Amino acid sequence: MSEMEKVRRVKEQVERELLALPNVTGVDIGQKTVDGEKTDQLAIVVYVSEKKDVPSEDQVPAEIQGVPTDVVQRSFRAMGGGRGV
Repeated sequence: MSEMEKVRRVKEQVERELLALPNVTGVDIGQKTVDGEKTDQLAIVVYVSEKKDVPSEDQVPAEIQGVPTDVVQRSFRAMGGGRGV
């Protein structure tokens, strides 16, 4: 199994659980970023609306089943043309 296949499998297994955490806005796969620099390491990227201290039970683990995670502050909103449909 390739690294991408492993990361994809783990992401699919835990995506709903991660999305249920407060403040989480999305889950994806990407390169882990450390100190503002992308690395060659694949990670489960967890998007949050705001990086802040949260209780331990609501924290994104540093790694899941051997796959690193990367928490990125970013909000998503629906794109609209400004007109009702």
